[in-house]
Amino acid sequence: MQVSLIILAAGMGSRMNSDLPKVLHPLGAAPMLHHAMAAGRALEPSKVIVVTGHGAEAVAKAAAAFDPDAIIAHQTEQLGTGHAVAQALPHLSGGDAVVLYGDTPFVTADTLERMVEARARHAVVALGFHAADPGRYGRMLAEGEDLQRIVEWKDASDEQRAITLCNSGLICAEAALLAELIAAVGNDNAAGEYYLTDIVALARQRGHSAGVVICDESETLGINTRAELAGAEAAFQARARLDALEDGVTLTAPETVFFALDTFIGRDAVIGPNVIFGPGVTIESGAEIKGFCHLEGCHISRGATVGPFARLRPGAELAEDVHVGNFVEIKNAVLDEGVKVGHLTYLGDAQIGEFTNIGAGTVTCNYDGVMKHRTVIGARAFIGSDTMLVAPVTVGAGAMTASGSVITEDVPAEAMAVARSRQVNKAGLAVRLMERLRAIKAGKA
Repeated sequence: MQVSLIILAAGMGSRMNSDLPKVLHPLGAAPMLHHAMAAGRALEPSKVIVVTGHGAEAVAKAAAAFDPDAIIAHQTEQLGTGHAVAQALPHLSGGDAVVLYGDTPFVTADTLERMVEARARHAVVALGFHAADPGRYGRMLAEGEDLQRIVEWKDASDEQRAITLCNSGLICAEAALLAELIAAVGNDNAAGEYYLTDIVALARQRGHSAGVVICDESETLGINTRAELAGAEAAFQARARLDALEDGVTLTAPETVFFALDTFIGRDAVIGPNVIFGPGVTIESGAEIKGFCHLEGCHISRGATVGPFARLRPGAELAEDVHVGNFVEIKNAVLDEGVKVGHLTYLGDAQIGEFTNIGAGTVTCNYDGVMKHRTVIGARAFIGSDTMLVAPVTVGAGAMTASGSVITEDVPAEAMAVARSRQVNKAGLAVRLMERLRAIKAGKA
C-alpha cells in the first residue's frame, strides 16, 4: 500500500517571538521541519506534501532542501488543522495518508510504522499518549485500541478532562476516506476552527472503525516557545549521544559533544570533548576527532585524525590516514591518502595529492575579491612552512616550496620553488637602531 505524508507547517508560532517561521527554528542544526520529514522517510512515501502558511516561501525552500520532490500546498488562511489538511487533498492519489506536524520533531519512524500497520485494522488511526500532566491537550475517548472520539480541551467536560490519554494530532487514514471526512468537518466549536480530530467521530458515524496507537509522551513534544526549543535541543542531544555510544562510537566526554540531525559516525570512531557537528558530516569507522573541533559538510575516512582545534567546512574530503592538526581550516578541498597538515594552515578550493606534507602557516590564497580559484598539489610534495599559494596554481608531484615563499607560478614536478627576497645582514645595525630609538623615547619623556 502506498503512503503519502502530509506535513502541516503553516503556523506562525507567535510565542517564539520571531520573524522566522516556527518550523524553521533549528534543532540539531536542522530546521524542525526536517525532523518530521526524516521520520516520515522511513515509510518510503510516494508523496510528501508540505502545507505552508506563514513564511511560505522560506518553508517551501527548506522543504525542497531536504526533499526536492516535496509538494507544496499553501494555506492562505489558518482556519485549523482540518482546513490545513484540506489544502493537501488535491495532491493525493490513493493509498494511505499520514498527517504529521512540522513542530513535533520527535515522533519516531517505529511509531509511524505502527500507525500504518494499525490502519489495516481501522479506517482511521490516531496517535495518543498518556500525559503526566494532561493540561490543555485534547482527550481521547477509547476502549482498548478502539477509539470512540477525540474531544478538544476547550470543548471537554470535567469528566473528560480527567482522562490522561491525550491526542498528539497525528492521523493515518485511507486517502479517499480522509477527503470525504474532511469535507464534512465543521467549525461549530469554542475556537471556531476546523479540527482534523473531528474525523474520528465522523468516521464512526459513517460506520467505519477508528483506532488508537499509543507512544511515549516524549515523542509528542510540540515546540511553541524558545524555552521549549532549548529543552528540545537538550533532549535531542541526549538521544543522539546515547545512539552514538550504542552504535560503538567512543565519546570521551559525551555531554560536551553536539550532533546534527544527519551526523553519521562509524563504529570505533573516537570523538573527543567539545566537538560540534554541523549538518552533513560523515565520519568513517576508526577515525578520530580530537577536542574542540567544529565540522560541517565534510567526509572523514577510516584512520584519519582531526584536531584538536580544527575546523572542517563544506566540501572538505579527507581520505584514509590523513592527519589534520590544530588550528587548521579546510574548505572545499580534497586531501588524498596520507596527507599531513600539522597546524596553523588554511586549505580552501584545493586538491592535495597523497602523502604530501603541508608545512605550518601554509595558505591557499583562493579568492581574488570576485572569484574563487583552485590550488592543485601533486602526490608526495613538500610545502614549506609559511608558503602562500596564490591560486590558480599547480605544484607538481614530488616538488618542494621553500619556507616563506609566495608561489604565483606553477611548480614543475620534482622542482624546488624559492619565491622570497635574498637575506641581507647589516653588521651592528641592530645595536645602533635600538640606541637611536631609546634616545628618541627619552627625549619625548
